[in-house]
Amino acid sequence: MKNLTRKQRRMLLRIVLAAALLTAVKLLPDQINLADRWIIDFTGQWVPPAGWAERGCTLYGCAPLRFVLYLIPYAIIGWDVLWKAVRNIRNGQVFDENFLMALATVGAFGTGEYAEAVFVMLFYQVGELFQDYAVGKSRQSIAALMDIRPDTANLEGEDGELEEVDPEDVEVGAVIVVKPGERVPLDGVVLEGVSALDTAALTGESAPRDVVPGDAVISGCVNRSGLLRVRVTKPCEESTVSKILDLVENAGEKKAASENFITRFARYYTPCVTLAALALFLLPTIALAIVPVSSQPAFLAGTDWTGWLHRALIFLVISCPCALVISVPLSFFGGIGGASKCGILVKGSNYLEALAKTETVVFDKTGTLTRGSFTVTAVHPEEGFTRESLLEYAALAEHYSDHPISASLRAACEKTLDVGRVADVEEIAGHGVQAHVDGKLILAGNGRLMERERIPCRPCELPGTIVHIAADGVYAGHIMISDLPKPEAKTLVEGLKAAGVKKTVMLTGDTEITAKTVAGDLGLDEYHAQLLPADKVAQVEQLLEAKTPGTVLAFVGDGINDAPVLTRADIGIAMGALGSDAAIEAADIVLMDDNPAKIVTAMRISRKTLRIVKQNIWFALGVKFAVLGLGAFGMATMWAAVFADVGVAFLAILNATRCLRVEEFRA
Repeated sequence: MKNLTRKQRRMLLRIVLAAALLTAVKLLPDQINLADRWIIDFTGQWVPPAGWAERGCTLYGCAPLRFVLYLIPYAIIGWDVLWKAVRNIRNGQVFDENFLMALATVGAFGTGEYAEAVFVMLFYQVGELFQDYAVGKSRQSIAALMDIRPDTANLEGEDGELEEVDPEDVEVGAVIVVKPGERVPLDGVVLEGVSALDTAALTGESAPRDVVPGDAVISGCVNRSGLLRVRVTKPCEESTVSKILDLVENAGEKKAASENFITRFARYYTPCVTLAALALFLLPTIALAIVPVSSQPAFLAGTDWTGWLHRALIFLVISCPCALVISVPLSFFGGIGGASKCGILVKGSNYLEALAKTETVVFDKTGTLTRGSFTVTAVHPEEGFTRESLLEYAALAEHYSDHPISASLRAACEKTLDVGRVADVEEIAGHGVQAHVDGKLILAGNGRLMERERIPCRPCELPGTIVHIAADGVYAGHIMISDLPKPEAKTLVEGLKAAGVKKTVMLTGDTEITAKTVAGDLGLDEYHAQLLPADKVAQVEQLLEAKTPGTVLAFVGDGINDAPVLTRADIGIAMGALGSDAAIEAADIVLMDDNPAKIVTAMRISRKTLRIVKQNIWFALGVKFAVLGLGAFGMATMWAAVFADVGVAFLAILNATRCLRVEEFRA
């Protein structure tokens, strides 16, 4: 009772009360002679009821009394169904489950089958209660999952005082304070404080993310430890959490083909079975009236119009399509909710359905299969130079550059860098940099820089980017810098193959040797190197033309540089998109962290969802058509009709809720 809503508790009370009254009426003896029951008249004498002794009425021989006794539990349990049916007819919405149940049960009352009418309405309402409870639990679990938008923000005033305000009232540039245990209400940059942020609601990962002054923070994360002062960089409506909530709330608008089929099916199915039920009653009844008894076919022999009306009513109860109309959308809703738990945002059930048909997966390299950050992987000094001196010269010469390669050189140098030793820094576009370090002219750059200065250099067969170093015109050696594959990338490719993906392709703007090495290490089927963004689109176009008809091509990128390709592919998947507006806008599916293994998880969820949808469709249609056939030949009782409607719907909805349970793929 605790987990039920007020509406559900009221319905449960009505069910119990109606069932108790129905049971009490059914348990009354069949032959109670009402003439034996005496009453006290106005004189105080015991006398039999007036007129009853002469008629010898019994309880079940008195039709008006039977009608009233059964009408009471029927009214308690079915008044709302009758009211909805009347209201919908008035609004032009005739053929729905309320109309069918009202017509069937009122018809049963009309043929004297009072107990059956109450039983059918009672079990229909029991099924509706279970359905409402199952759907409510699914929505609650997703609502709880997406309850990541704080209601207030601590706005810091000019005097340093804090004021609790609505996040929508906070302007860009204002300073807010996020206390330990609170959720970050708006996107911004940390001004003061050090803390760890819990990003589980966005990424599905439990590992916290450390932040220090200067780091960006996004709304929806939980501040786990220190006090943070944050300068707001985006208004509430453009914050990450608002975009995510928009995504999930509007996902239902993009329906899968299965959902569209069920919607169209129900639109024609219900009126067709209603007309079929009417024909099932009228045609035999007319035949009974005009065909002489001696000439009647075998199926009409021994029947009357009430029997055919009863069959038609059973036919109506069976035909309710609620098992399909509720369970199929609920399956997709559950699949999207289960994916959200893992930090996978799906923009619509059509994309979830399409993902199950994916046979070709195309990857961007940098930031998707590789870390997206450069690392020094080898240092080859020439004679007269050491590894440490080579790294120090390179780090000092590149000290003022914010290029990722320069950052990797500074990170690899173990010595404390004294920038006072550096002078006359000059960046040479497309070549590298030159600077005076301790009075020596240091050159750091590619092979073209060495050729320009006529300094002989050594090639290197290792994959990656090579930085040549020269000191006062003498070649000092070279440093290899590589963007290493993510540790999960190889397992990802194996997982995709196991999931049924037939072709994996990598597109990159990097060199041929680097692309070949990464593709070989990860076990990719195909790669294309030295591509510009337009070249990537052209490659995807070729792959789309070559794929098997009816299958899907998915492109996985970082969502910023790859927006044109994400849009062109059948399905665009943006990875590492935590806080990336471009990713959320361009992609159909967004992975909220850098774990590529979640692509396999997303495919598993989509295939499980499609499997459950197909199970529900075939189960519901199979049972309904079987019992409809039996009902037409008079071989199905009203109990079988109730199971074909309420029972099938309940089982299909229970099956649909399995979509919320997700087994994550672990690399």
